[in-house]
Amino acid sequence: MAKPFEIVREFEVEVSPQEVWDAVTSGTAGWLWPMEYEPKEGGAGPYGSTVTAWDPPHHFTSRAEFPEAAEGGEDAEGREGGGPRQTLNQLDHLIEPRQGGGSWVRYVHSGILVDDWDNQYDGASKHTDFYLHTLRQYLLHYPGRRAVFSGADATGTAAGAPDALEVAARALGLPGDAVEGDAVQVRLPGADAPVDAVLDYRNGYFLGLRTPDAMYRVFGRNNFGATVGVTVHDFGPGADAEGTGERWQHWLDGVYA
Repeated sequence: MAKPFEIVREFEVEVSPQEVWDAVTSGTAGWLWPMEYEPKEGGAGPYGSTVTAWDPPHHFTSRAEFPEAAEGGEDAEGREGGGPRQTLNQLDHLIEPRQGGGSWVRYVHSGILVDDWDNQYDGASKHTDFYLHTLRQYLLHYPGRRAVFSGADATGTAAGAPDALEVAARALGLPGDAVEGDAVQVRLPGADAPVDAVLDYRNGYFLGLRTPDAMYRVFGRNNFGATVGVTVHDFGPGADAEGTGERWQHWLDGVYA
């Protein structure tokens, strides 16, 4: 049965409102996936959305409606990684300068989920925390840098098993006792030797790795009825989306063979 949802998050970050604005309106490849918005109220956005608030650098909202999803048709939300089926999806960002410097951000993701409400809401809520963490990592460590985005999703039964995320962690060479903030060495596809990185996120659902020129995000969507996936935000010179995606797809295929 269709039911509304709302996910609200507030956070502070040590960058200007303009830097936050740029990240959420035109720099999305650096922390989410590439999206383009026509820069005006009423402008066109991705997945059939419309910009309903455009007040730089303070208020930005996009809204999309998918009435066909109520009848079992396709919606356009969450195509990166297989998002929930919904008839309404809205993303609202309120950005204000913080006294003494930096920014305060209020993010609200709302809409109407069509079915499997509890599981879909839980997945969306946990993904929100990971995405917004990645946004802050981008703002703090790669401010203003343009990224090349790529991704890959594992296939097969093993990639959806309860231990699938931990299998990926072991394949990367992550120590079992490594925690957020630790300096680690990981085995990345295409690298001739272990790579120095920072483990910036780790729980039972996601892994985040950061190097000087890239962020690697591992999604344990096996917890939500899907399979493990990886996204890469590459800020380095000569970044190649197609080649990086192919390397990670080959890696995932091998890990879960």
